[in-house]
Amino acid sequence: MTEKNRKRYERKHAFRVVCGIVQTLLNTAAFYYVWWNFVRVHNQTGHLLGRGNLGMAVLIYLGLCLFCFNALGGFKTGVNRKMNLVASQVVALFLIDFAELFISLAITGEFRFFSDFLPRYVLLFLVQAVVNGILASLFTDLYRKIFPPLHMLEIYGGEHNRVYAKMNLRRDKYDVCGFLSCEEPEDVIRAEIQKYDAVLINDMPDEAENRILKICFDLDERVYFIPKISDIIVKSSEEINLFDTPLYLCRNMGMTDTEAAVKRLLDILLSALALVVLSPVLLITAAAIKLNDGGPVFFRQKRCTFGGEEFSILKFRSMIVDAEKDGRSHPAGEADDRITKVGHVIRATRIDELPQLINILKGDMSIVGPRPERIEHVQQYTAEIPEFSFRQKVKGGLTGYAQVYGKYNTTALDKLKLDLTYIMNYSLLLDVQIIFETVKIIFQKESTEGFSDEQAERIRKFEEEHGLVGAQEKKDE
Repeated sequence: MTEKNRKRYERKHAFRVVCGIVQTLLNTAAFYYVWWNFVRVHNQTGHLLGRGNLGMAVLIYLGLCLFCFNALGGFKTGVNRKMNLVASQVVALFLIDFAELFISLAITGEFRFFSDFLPRYVLLFLVQAVVNGILASLFTDLYRKIFPPLHMLEIYGGEHNRVYAKMNLRRDKYDVCGFLSCEEPEDVIRAEIQKYDAVLINDMPDEAENRILKICFDLDERVYFIPKISDIIVKSSEEINLFDTPLYLCRNMGMTDTEAAVKRLLDILLSALALVVLSPVLLITAAAIKLNDGGPVFFRQKRCTFGGEEFSILKFRSMIVDAEKDGRSHPAGEADDRITKVGHVIRATRIDELPQLINILKGDMSIVGPRPERIEHVQQYTAEIPEFSFRQKVKGGLTGYAQVYGKYNTTALDKLKLDLTYIMNYSLLLDVQIIFETVKIIFQKESTEGFSDEQAERIRKFEEEHGLVGAQEKKDE
C-alpha cells in the first residue's frame, strides 16, 4: 500500500485498539465493583478479599471480555454499522455476564448464593449495555470524522453492474466516484489508479482481472474485488512445501465424518432444548393461527437439502389458506393482502420459522447451513448457474452464511458464493459465530435490505452523470 494508505491503516487500527481498551477496562471495572461488594459482605473468612483472589477474578473477566468481544465483532468500531456494533457488544456482554454468574458460584463454592448473584449480574449487564451502546455510538461518530470515506475507482469489464451502488450505501466508508473500463491502455489505467485511495475491480475476464491486480500490486494500491467461484474454492486451499515450486492443495472433501457426527449431535441437543424452552411460544402461536381463521396451523412446502434430497419444510402458516393455489411461487411483500393478521406478527419476529426445529430434530435440516430452496427455484437457478448445486454438499439450515451476511434481495449467484464460503471454511466455531450473528440480525426488517425508491432515484441520476445508464440498460436487456 502507498505510504498515505499505510499511515491511514495504522491510525485506524490504533483508534480501534484505544476504543477497545477503554470499553474493556470500563466493563471489567464495573464487574470488579459488583464482585468486591459481594465478597466484602458475604465472605466471612475474608480469603476472597485477598489480592490474589481478587486479581484472578478480574483476569478471568478480562479474558472473557477480550475473547467474546473479539469473536463477535465488538471491537470493530468504524467497520460495522452503529446498530450492528452495539448488537455485537450487547450479545457479548450477555454471554460474559451469564458465564461469570456460574464462574462466581464456582469460586465461592456455594450454590446458595445464586439468588444473590443473579440480580447483581442482571443489573451489571443492563448498565454495561447502556454505557457500551453510548460509547459505541460516540466512538463511531468520532471515527467517521477522523477517517473520511475512501475515494475509489471502479474498473469494470464488458458488463457494468451496480456493485458501486451497494458500496456507496456505506457512505461512511466508501465513495466509488470514478469509473474506468479494463480495456483502456495500461498507461491510462496506471495514471488513473494513482488519483484514488483504492480500486474496485468489478466483474471482468480472468486475464484482465489478473492484469489489473498486478498493476495495483506494483503501485501499492488498496484493492477490492468480487471473487469468482473458483477464487472461493482456492481461498480454502492448503500450502504444500515439499518442492521448490509453490503448490496448493484443495481437498474438496467437505466435512469429515467426525465433524458431521458432532454437528448432528449438536443439532439434536439444541433443537430439542429449543423446542422445550420455546414450547409456550409455539402453543400460543398455534392457537392464535387457529383462532384467526380456523385454517391449518402449519404450512408445508417441498425443499431441497443435502445431495438434492427433497423434504417438506415446516412453518407456521402466515398467509391465507391456498395463498399459492396455482402451485406457483408468489413472493410476499409487506403490504401483501394474503398475509393474515397473525401472519404479520410472526413473520416480523421470525416466529413462523420455529417449527423447522422439528425438521432439524428429524434430520432433514441442520441449525446452520445453506437455506433450503424450493424445488422449482433450484431447477431454475441450476439451469442459469450450474454451480448452484454446490450448495447441496451439506444439509440445508435454519440459518446460514447467506442469511447472516446477505440481503433479502441477494442474487442467486451471490447466495451461492456466500454459502460456498461457509462450506469451504466449515468449522464448529463458524457455526457458533453464525448462530450469534443470527441473534443480532433477527429484528432487522427485510424491507430495508434492498434499494429504496429514493436510493434508486439517486442511483439513476448518478449513472446519468457518469455515463453508466447505457451500460446498465444493455445488461438488463
